Amino acid sequence: MLRISQLFIYPVKSLGGIALDKALVTDRGFQYDRRWMLVDHNNRFISQRDVHQMALLKPALTDKGIKITHSVKQSSCTIPFDAVKNEFAEVTIWDDTCRGQFVGNEADEWFSSMLEIPCRLVFMPDDTYRITDQRYTSEDSITSFSDAYPFLLIGQSSLDDLNSKLAEVLPMSRFRPNIVFTGGEPYQEDAMHTFIIGDIIFYGVKLCARCVMTTIDQENGLAGKEPLKTLARYRLKDKKIMFGQNLAHNGLGEIKIGDELQIIKLNYQDRFLVGV
Repeated sequence: MLRISQLFIYPVKSLGGIALDKALVTDRGFQYDRRWMLVDHNNRFISQRDVHQMALLKPALTDKGIKITHSVKQSSCTIPFDAVKNEFAEVTIWDDTCRGQFVGNEADEWFSSMLEIPCRLVFMPDDTYRITDQRYTSEDSITSFSDAYPFLLIGQSSLDDLNSKLAEVLPMSRFRPNIVFTGGEPYQEDAMHTFIIGDIIFYGVKLCARCVMTTIDQENGLAGKEPLKTLARYRLKDKKIMFGQNLAHNGLGEIKIGDELQIIKLNYQDRFLVGV
């Protein structure tokens, strides 16, 4: 039996995550997940791929908003749940452009100081609809400031299998999933075409291609060679390293740790051989 073992949100794109016992599924992913994003002077997104120290900025949910704390400098800033600055701009995530709302001067100054680069914080308003890649999803599928899709799913067995091949065990935080499940065999998520959690239907739409962010230690912001070096030996497809399954969904509501994943349809077409 497959069951949810961990749930995560990442309120500000490319900053640390928050582990939850339960999560609210909205039209564009989990509530608060990647609804905020840091941008440069061209209003293009900033990520850990280039700014490794973003890993040191740790979020927490509070009654007033999202509290961000620099784990080394021990300085913090609270982002209100609703942006208060009446200033909007077209912001860019990879090849997508959508409307964002600037949060405020205080947040901009704090993040610029902590990261030692000029940057501004934007929020995705409810009336911004960023469509997912129509080659893999339905025309009404939307997402937040995530890389491409509303959710990322990883099986704990997949990480366990990878760690059995590594000299140093890596935590799940390296891979930034939204949903982690136990049960089943390694990389079973590769073949999960359709499954249900509660009353919500999830669709496995595309294997997740991994980048250098997986090599960044989320505790100290330092980069290494693993896990990409090892994954490249047995998880390479079309010159991309795959680990995890991107998801779209149909339905709204709450899911929680312990909920069962009921598989409706499997698709083995793009699945890797297990145990190579």
